[in-house]
Amino acid sequence: MRTIYGLISFLSIFALISCKDKPDKKSDSPPMKKKEVVYQVFTRLFGNTNTTNKPWGTIQENGVGKFADFSDKALSEIKGLGVTHIWYTGVPHHAVINDYTAYGISNDDPDVVKGRAGSPYAVKDYYNVNPDLAIDPSKRLEEFKQLIQRTHNAGLKVIIDIVPNHVARNYEGKTNPEGVEDFGASDDTSKEYDVNNNFYYIPGEAFQVPKWEDGYLPLGGDENRLADSKFEEIPAKWTGNGSRLAQPRFNDWYETVKINYGIRPDGTKDFDELPEAYLQKNYKDHYEFWKDKTLPDSWHKFKDITEYWLGFGVDGFRFDMAEMVPVEFWSYLNSNIKMINPDAFLLAEVYNPSLYRDYIHKGKMDYLYDKVELYDSIKHIMKGYGWTDHIPVVQKGMADIEHHMLHFLENHDEQRIASPDFVGNAQLGKPAMVVSATISTSPTMIYFGQEVGEPGAEEAGFGKPTRTSIFDYIGVPHHQRWVNNKEFDGGQLSDEEKKLRDFYKRLLNFTINSEALMGEYQEIHFYNKDNTEGYDHRVLSFVRWSENEKLIVVSNFDVHNQYNFNLKVPEDVVSKWQLSDGEYNLDEALYGEVQKTLNIINGQGQIQVELEPLQSYIFNVKE
Repeated sequence: MRTIYGLISFLSIFALISCKDKPDKKSDSPPMKKKEVVYQVFTRLFGNTNTTNKPWGTIQENGVGKFADFSDKALSEIKGLGVTHIWYTGVPHHAVINDYTAYGISNDDPDVVKGRAGSPYAVKDYYNVNPDLAIDPSKRLEEFKQLIQRTHNAGLKVIIDIVPNHVARNYEGKTNPEGVEDFGASDDTSKEYDVNNNFYYIPGEAFQVPKWEDGYLPLGGDENRLADSKFEEIPAKWTGNGSRLAQPRFNDWYETVKINYGIRPDGTKDFDELPEAYLQKNYKDHYEFWKDKTLPDSWHKFKDITEYWLGFGVDGFRFDMAEMVPVEFWSYLNSNIKMINPDAFLLAEVYNPSLYRDYIHKGKMDYLYDKVELYDSIKHIMKGYGWTDHIPVVQKGMADIEHHMLHFLENHDEQRIASPDFVGNAQLGKPAMVVSATISTSPTMIYFGQEVGEPGAEEAGFGKPTRTSIFDYIGVPHHQRWVNNKEFDGGQLSDEEKKLRDFYKRLLNFTINSEALMGEYQEIHFYNKDNTEGYDHRVLSFVRWSENEKLIVVSNFDVHNQYNFNLKVPEDVVSKWQLSDGEYNLDEALYGEVQKTLNIINGQGQIQVELEPLQSYIFNVKE
């Protein structure tokens, strides 16, 4: 063995000498992978410039955005924000209260539609797109394909929703490709369950519309001939959230029906389970495992759907409520997706931390929401009662899967930062955003309008303010000021909103270009709590590094207090960085206005830091 190693060493030295002799030859090693940033945009709201905002307003009254609104200019500005992927939310054709019968689309019943524009998670036709989004609904697929091309031309990748747990109560696949059978078309409706039924049934009972509560009326009480508290469904199906009542409750997902993946009503499985060894195997092994297995019909249907959209040019998917679907199905689906596109971006909504590793390793998910751990911790700190001490603890607990836990501060399910029910001030999101975007190697996600402080204050109809409505036609005021009559130049933004967007632009662009943020992490927070006078639980600090970049991140979460302390870089970090005693200049990566020095004395680093309220620094050590 030593002889072999000696030969390898000799060849390595020879190769290095050869490289020096040929300076023009490019390295064969692939470029280092960088951070990714997802821009979630609610597609129907993005380009809407109508400011009427009438509660329960019609599409004519309140307006709607279109695919065409994502112009080359708009996409260029999104790319310039520091974005790598766009998640176009609400693209698949879902139930809407609009008359598209002229285009061969049946009218939807307000008794089983939430809002007037409908929930994007009650998909009515998986092989088509929302007709509201097209200038010409008869050409809506063509218009979406053009949007995909424009997005790719802008250097961005496209993500869309797939909602495998449920479909709209009135699902109707009018545009299925040849040979694709509709959901439920061959179901045996006399049985509650059959392995190849797409739905679960309640034999002998008809569906009944829920009893409305708290003064709710479909469409806010506006007249509609279908709004009669009746919807024909015989026999009744199980509701999307698993309710087995023929008359689901008002807070159930009554507008949807649950998909059957071969889980019997008693919870046992009607398909092969993955051996534990597959936790360590790659997607190709998972693909081979399922190739010769007999699988429930619903598995094949969703595989066909994702393959259709991959063929359309989509680069990845966000999977809604993935934990409500068996992990074995995800192994099957995602391994099939990766065999077509190994670089497909697969993001899942999973909220149970005990399931994270199963859905990553067994289910072959690329990324899961880091909602219950990091987001909830940061939210508590932003609201004033949480301690920054919890963040390093969360990161330590996620160390083995940190790359897979996507970070965010806003999305369509969560309250807007600037909403009074969250913190009421978008500025409080700045230290949180720095920490969220730089503490791990995982992707970062922002929600459109977040970068200009959108508060989600509109009374849109279904649901309450604090979240920008996903159910109704509405304008998004702060975002509309950036849209500026489709100039997409921020021409109507206030100075404060412009500065906030500039902050996001600086931060996100730094993250996607930093090598260190794909490298090592170590918290220095507790060391400073123990050794630094004036440092406390409203401040957070950590270090990130790679071979060519060394970063020190420090953030002040306090909205009132200024901090002045001598930040310490522990001896073990200095040793790992191979720095000698002496002075090292620091570049500040966000604004570059602060000139600081890292002084290393007896192996310990020290930086004199003054932090204004809500201020953060990202120091880059210059050697």
